[in-house]
Amino acid sequence: MNININVDAKEQLKKQINSLYDISKEEIEAINNGYEMALEKLEKSFSHVNNKYYYGEGGIYFNPLHVGQWSMFLYDIAYVLRKQSASNINLCDKIYGLSKCFSSADIFYEVEMPEIWFFDHPQGAVMGKAKYNDFFTFSQGCTVGNNKGKYPEFGRHVSMLPNSKILGNCKIGNYVIFAANSYVIDQDIPSLSLVFGMHPNITVKKISLEKFAELTGSMFKADE
Repeated sequence: MNININVDAKEQLKKQINSLYDISKEEIEAINNGYEMALEKLEKSFSHVNNKYYYGEGGIYFNPLHVGQWSMFLYDIAYVLRKQSASNINLCDKIYGLSKCFSSADIFYEVEMPEIWFFDHPQGAVMGKAKYNDFFTFSQGCTVGNNKGKYPEFGRHVSMLPNSKILGNCKIGNYVIFAANSYVIDQDIPSLSLVFGMHPNITVKKISLEKFAELTGSMFKADE
């Protein structure tokens, strides 16, 4: 791996769990076994992020004291541990609870986030069991959820700005930006779109790849 870490994240996680709940020898062993795989997942996302806090002269940078980075790591390791064994369910619940304490973002470990994703200031965001795709990003107050049991399906390069909401049977194309406070329910959105307004009064504006890159340049690196 090529990820640089300034704090022992594994030991930090164990101490934090033990401070809120308790931690058994079996759970410590499970964390030890899943730690490297969680870092690999984290590195996959961070390697594409265009944010000064995620890279430096030494390459990709993971700071466990950065709340946003730490929350992404907590999702990744809970996801990995759940995949490794059903017996880790209580440990995963503890990590999920810990993550909500730190950022107030609700990203359950059984939600399949994409390989490459990112959030900035995730406070109050809720990510439901939608079908996500690479280069997905969201910010504070965003919601992805179901309507009558149907969840959205996302293309690549979808960005949700603060307090935007996408619910129900929506098929979202590639290179789409949901403006702050926009609200879409049961509506398809074509590729290369900028979405304004609230259901049922939605405005979908066509944009170019260049405009998309201009508006989202602080999220992911260009030409990806």
